[in-house]
This record gives sequence, structure tokens and C-alpha cells, in this order.
Amino acid sequence: MSKNKIKFNNISIDEDKVNPFCYEKFEDKFLITNDFGYYYFLKTEDFKKFIKGELDEDSELYSELREKGFIKDLSKLDKLNQRYVKKKSFLKRGPSLHIVEVTLRCNYNCIYCQASSESMDKEELDMDVETARKVVDRAFETTSDSITIEFQGGEPLVNWEVVKFIVEYARGKEKNYNKDLRFALVSNFSLMDQEKFDFFIKNGVNLCTSLDGPEELNNKNRPYSKGNSYKEAVKWIKKYRKEKEKNKNMGNIGSLVTVSRYSLDKPKEIIEEYRSLGFQDIHLRPLSYLGHSGGENRKKIGYSTEEFMDFWKEAMEYILKLNKEGEYFSERGARIMLTKILTDRDPGFTDLSSPCGAVIGQVVYGYNGDLYTCDEGRMIDEDVFKLGSIENTSYEEMINSDTCKTMINASTLENQSCDMCVFKPYCGVCPVKNYALQGTLFPQMPNTDWCKLKKGQLSYLFEKLQDNKNKEIFKNWVTNN
Repeated sequence: MSKNKIKFNNISIDEDKVNPFCYEKFEDKFLITNDFGYYYFLKTEDFKKFIKGELDEDSELYSELREKGFIKDLSKLDKLNQRYVKKKSFLKRGPSLHIVEVTLRCNYNCIYCQASSESMDKEELDMDVETARKVVDRAFETTSDSITIEFQGGEPLVNWEVVKFIVEYARGKEKNYNKDLRFALVSNFSLMDQEKFDFFIKNGVNLCTSLDGPEELNNKNRPYSKGNSYKEAVKWIKKYRKEKEKNKNMGNIGSLVTVSRYSLDKPKEIIEEYRSLGFQDIHLRPLSYLGHSGGENRKKIGYSTEEFMDFWKEAMEYILKLNKEGEYFSERGARIMLTKILTDRDPGFTDLSSPCGAVIGQVVYGYNGDLYTCDEGRMIDEDVFKLGSIENTSYEEMINSDTCKTMINASTLENQSCDMCVFKPYCGVCPVKNYALQGTLFPQMPNTDWCKLKKGQLSYLFEKLQDNKNKEIFKNWVTNN
């Protein structure tokens, strides 16, 4: 066997004609993908001809595989490289997402809280103004053209004065920097009032809350001892929608679903709740098993990957049915993966990037000024994911740290067994979750729940993409996003 031949089921693959690719059998077809992000389904006979270099060079199939970089053609190389560079453009931007933990205190007792929030009486867990000032100064040091400052907690409105200060201080700095500045607030809305609401509208702050479905389910997942967590969220969602009708230029409002064991038999009910509130998409997120959702509590509220996949597939089937009846409605997680599959754009979702967005795409600032690699990293709160402190660690030290380099190394798919997976161009890994759940930054990925989940979801999407009606729906999702 020559150095330019490799074997597949005793058939030689001619590397002089065929570019590197990955494959997987889908019933009577083979799915092939490459690092340019292209895919194609080949019939078995065509697959054998393809790998042997025996396809008719005048055929439409040969031409399409050449255009997509599966068949070598130097005249196509520049165009293919441009596509690859565009998909990996996040690597040269610098951190654009700056998550600020303005407090660890929270007035809710969510059964799955991954931030491990603390009780309301612990005022020492609030960020002070001077730390907040340094956080904003650091955010403006980024090489990224855009900056998003996202307020998290705990419940960030517990520390309203610091939230307000950061917005006003950053808006003042914006005048002297050529940056696209945005704000986002992740809140349960229970401490929202008209003054705060008007401030957020005036300053274009995007709002996001959590709503896990109908009232009974939401309140079970998100207990609030002083009220009704469902009503608190819905009240301000409706108020925001009404205001948006008058002011089209204001920010956006979003909501997230966290799926607990109690959610598994209610996919349609959860979707209908979102539709009734005017949402055109929904993000059905599994438990992270970080913070309060892990340990012994996992046995009470958790589930297997297979159970979540059954829930997710049932939800997707219902969503596809809605779309076929003429309504636009999407599942955000699926839409993110489909953006990677169907376009040359990077959707900017750090969990599905290789390497992931830790440090190079996002930085997290703890209430006390500690610097973390990412949102998940601050939830683990171990030195392995700390970058130092806002007090004594410069921007250059943060970016060039061994911690940053380790995160890049641990989340680059070519460094994992994922390198030969057909789904590699559309997937990613989270080193923090690997460390927390597997005890290492470099686990055997095929044995992890994360791998089983992403393979299950991507397999489902590629199965659906073989139907033209589904494909048109998916194209509509990524075009209108």
C-alpha cells in the first residue's frame, strides 16, 4: 500500500484525489463531512466509487463533491480556505462576552441552581463599586470590536446600584472607544420595578429570564418563598412585549428552559407556554449537574441522556409540525447546530466551538474580583479555572496564562478522540464539565453524557435533513436568525 493510500473495508482510498473526511453509516447511505463544514449523503455504491477515485468526472455528483472540498482541486482551495477562516473567525477577536457576577445572593431556591447561590442575608457576597469600575475598565481592554456585559448572580437585581453603575460607567467610556457595547441581564424578575424597567429600556439592555413551562411545573423547579416565580416572570415578559409594540428599537427579551425530571412528560405543554407568551423560539436545555443540580440531588431531579433525548425529539417533532402548518417556531439549540451545518457563519456559541470560548471568547468576573475562564468555571470555583484577580492580573497576563492555554488545548477537538467523528465540524467540548463530571480535562469523550447527547441531537438533525420539507424549515430558521 503506497503512502497515498489508506484502507476502508479493504478498499484503498486514494489520497491524491480525496481530501480528508469523516463518515458514518446512515441506513443505506453514508454521511461524509469535512473540516470546511460541508456534508453530503452518498449512496453506498457512490461512496465506494468516491473513496476509490472512480466517480465520473463529468457527473453532477463529482462536481458538487469537488465544490465542497471532498475531491481535491487546487483551483477551489482559496474559496474553501476562506470558508474555514470565516468559521474560525472567533479565534482572532478576543473576549467579547464579559459576565459579571454582581452578587452571589438570591431570593429563589431553584432545585437545579448551578451557580450555588447563597442566602439573602450574606451582603458580603455583593460586588462593590470599585471592583465594578475595574471590571468595566478590563472589559474595554479587549481586542474584540464588540463588548457584551452580562449581569448574572445569584440574582443580579439584589445588587441594583452596582448594575446601574456598570451600565452608566460603561456608556460613558463607550464614547472614547470604537466598540459596539451591549448589555444583557439574566434575572428572575422578582425584584424588577418600574424604575429599573425604564432604565433597562432606556439603555437598550437585553433581558433574559428563566421560565420552565406552565405555572405548576415552573414553580416546582423554581421555588420562591415570598411569591410565585411563574407570575413574576410572566408579568414582566408581557409588559416588555407591550412596550416593544411602541418602541421597536429597544432591546430584546428572552427566556430559557431548564429541563428537570419533572419536565420530561411535558414537552408540548412547555412549548405551548412559550407560544402563548409570543416567543418564536425555545431553548430546551438539559441539567448541567454543576452546583445544586449535581451530587445527591442528581438522583432526585436528574435523568439519563436517553430520557432527555426522548423528550427533546418529541419536542422537535411537535415544533416541526407547527412549522409545516405555517408557523415560524424554532428550538434554539438545534438552530445553533444547524447554523454550523447549513451556513459558513459561526453562531458564537462557545460550547460548540473548537476550541471553546473560555478566555478567548468570554471572561467571568466574580463578585470579589476573581477572574474565571468562563461561566461554568466560576461555578466550579477551583484554582484550575481561575485566571487571577482583577486587582493583580493584567489583561495580557490573563490572555497569555497557562490556564488559558490549557483550556484551548483541552477543548480543541483534534486533541480528542473526536478528531475522527463525522460530527466534529459542528460540535465542541466543555473542559469544565469534563473536569467536574469525569475528573479530568481529557476524558474518553465517547463515554461521556455530553458526547451521547450531541451525537444524538446531530444524528436526529441529519436524519431530518434528508427530507426536503424539513431542510427548507431548517434553512428558514438559520436565515431568519
